[in-house]
Amino acid sequence: MSELTQELKAKIIAQLNLEDLTVADLDDHTPLFGDGLGLDSIDALELIVMLDKSYGIKLSDPKEGRKVFETIQTMADFIEANRT
Repeated sequence: MSELTQELKAKIIAQLNLEDLTVADLDDHTPLFGDGLGLDSIDALELIVMLDKSYGIKLSDPKEGRKVFETIQTMADFIEANRT
């Protein structure tokens, strides 16, 4: 699973143009929104596109998205359970 979290961190940094961050800067359990990375709704849309393109996962329910995008670890768990 740690390979997936490392891959996910790199994809998040690239997708969201977080050029001032490295994979090592991101903790698996840091909140992605709010006090953590401070991502916003536009970033959430970018993450939804990334899940679809990279892992074949389509999110349509906003409530599901809130749970999935809590942390990198929750994203990795969701991808592991739902990837095509």
